[in-house]
Amino acid sequence: MHFDSRTQAALREVGLDTDRIREASDLVAETVANDADALSTFFDEAETFYSDMELAHSSDDVQRHVVDHVDLYTHGASMRGYLQFDSWGVPIEGGRILSDDVVELTLGPTVHDRVRFARDADAL
Repeated sequence: MHFDSRTQAALREVGLDTDRIREASDLVAETVANDADALSTFFDEAETFYSDMELAHSSDDVQRHVVDHVDLYTHGASMRGYLQFDSWGVPIEGGRILSDDVVELTLGPTVHDRVRFARDADAL
């Protein structure tokens, strides 16, 4: 079960027993795994993507990226992984589907930001 002890105590306080808390925990983990699969599919379906990532060497609002691959894994409510561009990569610390055309990844060092990605620049 991935809920911390305070969350488990709060869930028990509102009337959930251990079995219902475990069921909720399993549903959260399943949802995160489904999102990771959907994000992987999103990046597998194209090679070129556009983002709203701020880059030090660019004044453009929209960046163009060639994505080599994305590697995601989940543990409970946590999603982590790595996004490999053509010449550099960045750790992924989370992600979500915003629409059929746009996803958002929380990127770690060296970006440290939430970044939206789309296959079409106009979708951003």
